[in-house]
Amino acid sequence: MIKEIFAQENITMGERETALFETYYQNLISWNEKFNLTAITDPREVVIKHFADCIAAESWFPCGASVVDVGSGAGFPAIPLKIVRDDLDITMLDALNKRVNFLLDTLAVLDIKGKALHMRAEDAAYGPMRESFDVATARAVTNTKQLVQYLLPLVKTGGRAVLYKGPDVQEELKEAEGAIKTLGGMISRVDTMDLFGMKRSIVVIDKIFTTPTAYPRKKIK
Repeated sequence: MIKEIFAQENITMGERETALFETYYQNLISWNEKFNLTAITDPREVVIKHFADCIAAESWFPCGASVVDVGSGAGFPAIPLKIVRDDLDITMLDALNKRVNFLLDTLAVLDIKGKALHMRAEDAAYGPMRESFDVATARAVTNTKQLVQYLLPLVKTGGRAVLYKGPDVQEELKEAEGAIKTLGGMISRVDTMDLFGMKRSIVVIDKIFTTPTAYPRKKIK
């Protein structure tokens, strides 16, 4: 089923990757019957709005990069990225234990390597994970000014944050300029793409110096 949808949408996918996406979809739908992971369940919609959307930014993840996905939820974008980029070392963080259980089960069912931790990004940033990742990413979590306070403290100097945002991101970026600079970041690229009629912006923020120890605040305002 998923294979045919990929083909219909002219998405090139190998047999291994296609089989993994098929299994991922089935596991997602099965768990979604127990508690809400996604409102999107139609196979074609899942392929386009979740799978294809997640892998649209894969070129911004360096080869062999350690990646932390903040607020991973149903595994987006980390698991689709891992399926097409097995070289990535993924760690997923989520504040809801039920979602973490789903993520751990999905890693096992797919037989792919990765970590899923029941943890808030603010707490992770004050432990051994602080400034330890090559890339921090998040999809549909919160506005950019708040989001960079979750992501940049987890990124090592010389790494980057990759943000999945909507088409009208410029105003958010303007409001977040001060926070990005304070946290040690610099916007290096904003790519806007048309993905099957959906507009998506990928924001890449380079980490150019270490994040001050006062950040992130325990309660982000």
